[in-house]
This record gives sequence, structure tokens and C-alpha cells, in this order.
Amino acid sequence: MTLSDLTVRQAKAADKAYNLPDTDGLGLVVAPTGGKSWHLRYYWLGKQKRISLGNYPEIGLREARALRDEARALLAKGINPHTDRKQKRHAIKLASEYTFKAVFNAWVEHRRKELKEGRQSTMSQILRIFDNDVLPTLGRMSIYDIRRPQLLGVLARVEGRKAYTTAEKIRTWFRQMFRYALVIVEGLEINPASDLDVVAEPKPPVNHNPYLLLPQLPAFLQKLRHYNTRGWQTQLGIRLLFLTGVRTGELRLATPDQFDLDRGLWIIPPESVKQLLDEMRKAGKRAQDIPPYIVPLSIQAVEIVRHLLGEMRPAQRYLLTHRSDLKKRISENTLNQALKRMGYDDQLTGHGIRGTLSTALNEIGYPKIWVDAQLSHSDPNKVSSAYNHAKHVEPRRRMMQDWADRLDLLEQGQVEAASVHLTIRIDGVPTMVEAENTVSAEEASFIGTIPPVAATPIVVTANASGGTFQRLSQVPPPPEPVPEPEVSAIQREREEMLEIYELPCNMPVQLFGKLAGKSKDQINRELKAGKLLSIGLGNRGQRVPDWQLVPLKQKLAQTLMKRCPDADSWDLYRMLTRPHPELGDRTAIDTVTPTNLAKIIRIITNGQEHADAPETVIPQPIPEDVRQSVRRLMDSAVVLEEA
Repeated sequence: MTLSDLTVRQAKAADKAYNLPDTDGLGLVVAPTGGKSWHLRYYWLGKQKRISLGNYPEIGLREARALRDEARALLAKGINPHTDRKQKRHAIKLASEYTFKAVFNAWVEHRRKELKEGRQSTMSQILRIFDNDVLPTLGRMSIYDIRRPQLLGVLARVEGRKAYTTAEKIRTWFRQMFRYALVIVEGLEINPASDLDVVAEPKPPVNHNPYLLLPQLPAFLQKLRHYNTRGWQTQLGIRLLFLTGVRTGELRLATPDQFDLDRGLWIIPPESVKQLLDEMRKAGKRAQDIPPYIVPLSIQAVEIVRHLLGEMRPAQRYLLTHRSDLKKRISENTLNQALKRMGYDDQLTGHGIRGTLSTALNEIGYPKIWVDAQLSHSDPNKVSSAYNHAKHVEPRRRMMQDWADRLDLLEQGQVEAASVHLTIRIDGVPTMVEAENTVSAEEASFIGTIPPVAATPIVVTANASGGTFQRLSQVPPPPEPVPEPEVSAIQREREEMLEIYELPCNMPVQLFGKLAGKSKDQINRELKAGKLLSIGLGNRGQRVPDWQLVPLKQKLAQTLMKRCPDADSWDLYRMLTRPHPELGDRTAIDTVTPTNLAKIIRIITNGQEHADAPETVIPQPIPEDVRQSVRRLMDSAVVLEEA
């Protein structure tokens, strides 16, 4: 029998579940609770099977028959509807789990194992660029639904703003990420990121970092000499770049332990050198398996490093520290911003200093292999490239000392002398032709041990023009002594009062009360009644001299306060505690006794009398009649004694 909408709607629950059949195996099962669901009975491999097609009324009769027809069409193709449903449900689950963002996060965690963290590291660039340009568009999409058009749409927007380098990086990361996804994502068979470069927009000609030529250096070095925005650190950092040729990142990561000033060496670990990091990743080597980048230091460079080390503070970790956080290194834009403020925005960058140094050294005539080793450039000879960073140290030391001296010549405007080409002697040690016989003993011994900069005298040698060459100091001059401001009499008095106030013998009211066995309120009442002397300073509160714990000394203070009721407490304190010449240059507090209290009061108050002062008995003259009477009595006593 064929079901109708009315029959399905009016079907009632019974004690047991029952089935209302439709056609071709479809039926409505009514549960004892009243629930209704569609079921399909079919045969698979000779056995009867049953699958649920959904519940009524969510699925009506017409929808149930359509689902039945789809299932029977699968049967006609030899596909089990139950198995097909499980596969579809699994695919839906996978699609919800493997979103583009989920796969991206898994790939990033995998890349963290080999990529170094840092503000401008590859990892930081991946996170920043994907957050800005990729994830807002593709993040919620299933990895199964992403095809080339979606990826090309992202790349088109990036190329539309002329960010061709960023687009190239994204294509590379897309290719790497989907290769990773093909392995970890179940059922993913196609890499949509392949061959995206075929339709990439052509990149414009590369603009390399601008650099300066030798004739342009005098003006720059003279400006650099006076650059002091918020301290000398930035200027000295730029000078170190010129004197060493290291990368800005290597300079920013420099720590005190990397410098061996006795030997004049800067030993940079492989993990801080871009070229060595690339070699480590490609070769799968550890940092300890790669020789460090050794940078020989000229006398001028040693002077700068020694100065910076001497200025380091306890919490500072790096040679060049962040302005607001001593534990962080200098910002990556600090050096470039300094060059911009000096007027070299489009003429020089921090990295362009390496180009300046490379161009100058090659033009002067130094071997390219020395220059490349100094700059930590890659070596076409892959076998020796990993070790060239530690090669030619001593020849490079002479080269960099010569370059440092030439910079001093340039700063003094002697461009011609600084540009003199050199020749190479048979032993391979370079020397300036015009100055071959003018090398000082100090320079000759520089390869050995470098003395402290403070002990290095000014070096004067002949130059090509017959003048003199003076090696310039690289560190800022010591600050001029600032005369101390004159202190007024009022200021001196306040300083004296503060010093007295802070003496240990002058106690807070509460502490004095504890020693006296009284409460704070009792002491305050005695202070108000004039029984105790106290001193105060602004809003710091009152202080009570501890010598008032001695009754006699307290009596002395009380008597003085009664004698001078209008006197300031500080004046009274000074009367009692200052040495007095009439007391043998001792204080009243130290000399008071029960018998001399009145005398001390008279001395420290300059003999001023007061009604309440202790009474003093003054001897009176004896009257003459009394004197005669006493004499007669004495004479009578003598007569009686003789009889």
C-alpha cells in the first residue's frame, strides 16, 4: 500500500513500535513514544539491510521517497548505501576538522623545529603575512575545498599593491604547506599550490640597498661625528658597522662575551649569522659543528667596544640596548632612522654600509676572498664555504686597520690620500705604497696583543701629500664638568635641619613612647603641655630627642622652654646640643648635673632672667650692731674660760 501525507500525519503511537510500509522498501516506523522515522529496507549480498533516512516531520513523505530513490540508484551501481553514508559523514567531519587555518597552524608548529624565532626571522614573517593577507580569506575554508582560483585570488590582491616580494614568499609557503598537507590530511590528493608561479606578475628590477662612494664619505662622517640624538649609542653602532662590515642583525645581537679585546677579535656564533644559519639548515648541522664568524677589530673598533662595555648597566644583556628595556636589544629601525635624520634617507641604509665597505676595499685593491670573508659572503666553493669565515684572520686584521685609518683620513677631508691604491707584496701582506716605510711599531705589533685604548698614543704618519695623519678618537669626549649651583643660606639651613632630623637619637613619637613606657597619646599630651621638647620638618612629623628619657636632661629641656616660651623648638634644640665655650666646648646636655642646672641655663641663654628660674641664694652684708654684739659675746666667753 502507498502512504499519503494524511496517513503519515495521523499515525498514532501504540504499545509496540510498528511499521507503515510505502513502496520499494520505504516505511514509516512509529515508536511507542510517538516518534516517527523513515527507514529503507534493501538487500545487499543476499542479506536484508536497513538504514534510517531521517525523522518525520523534518523529512516529509516526498523527501523520504527522494532519498529512497538515491539509495536504490547506488544499489544499482553496486554501492552499499550504508557504506556511502558513513564515508560522506566522515568526509564532513574531516572537512570541519581540517580547515585551512588548522592545517596552517599544524604546519607552523612543524616549521618551528627548524626556524629561529625573532622579529625579522622567517617564522615571524610567515605569521605576520598570513595573518594579514591569507587567513582572513582562506582561514575558515576546508582544505578540501581550496583550489587554485582561491590561492590566485589571494596572490592577486598582494600583487595589486606592488608587494611582489611578499607574493613570491606566499607562493613558496603555499607550496610547502600543501606538500605537508598531502601527508597529514586524510583523503587530500591534489596540491593546488603547484605551478602558481606560471601566472605570477613579473617583478620590477631589484633596487639594492644604496651605498656611498669614497668621495661622499667625508661629509657623512663629519655629520656622524655630531649625531647625538638621545645618547651616543646609535652613533657608535653606525661606526662599528663601518669599521667591521657586519650585518645590522649581527650587531644588534652582539653580547659582551663575544668580544676578545686582548686579541682584537669579535667572535660571532653561527646562530647569529645569516649565512651560517642557511648552511646549518641545508646541511642539517648543529651550531657546534659550524665554525664561528671571526671579525678582526681595528684599534678604532676596539676603542668603541671598550667604551660601550664600560657603559653597560647591570641588567643590560646586549652591547647596544633598547632605550626602554635593558634586557632587549636595540630596535632594528634605530640605525636606519638615524641615517634618515642625517639626511641620507635614499642614499644609505644600515645594510648599504656593507656595500660601501665592499666597494671601497675592492677598489683599493684588496683580494676579493679577503673582502668576502670579512663580510661573511657565501663562497662558490661549497666545500670550503663553511670554513672561510674563520680564514684569513690576520691579513683581514691589517686590511681592516688600514680601512679604519682611511676612514679617519676621509673624515679629515683627505680623500686623495684615503683613496690611494695598494700593492701586494710577495708574502701577501698588503701595504700602502706611499706609506710603506711609515708603519709604526704599534701597528706592527697589533696582530699580537692589543693594548688598552687608553694607553694608545696618537699615531702620526706621513701621507701622500706630505702632510700628517692623525688617528681620530671614536668615542664621545668626556662631559665637561658642570659647576655646582651656589647654595643659599636658606638651603644650607634646611640641609642642616634635615641632617639633624634624621639623626638616630631623634625618634618618632610612637617609638619614643614605647621606650618611655607610655602611649602615643600620652606623649602628644606632654608635648602640647611643654613637658617634652620636639622638632619637626615640614610634613614629616615630630621627632623627640631620646636624651629626654633621662629625668635630669628632660628637666633641663623643660626649664629652658619655660625660660624662653616664645623661642622656636629648633632654636631650643640647638641651645641644648651645640658646644658652648663656657662649658668647655661641650653641650648643655652632656654637662648638666643636679647642682649646675641653673648655671647652664644662664650660660646658654646669655644670662637672661625669668620668673620661673630656680632660686639662687645671694649672701647679704652683716649689720654693724649685730657684728658688735657677736664680738661682746665672744669676749665674755674668753674671760669666763680664764677664770
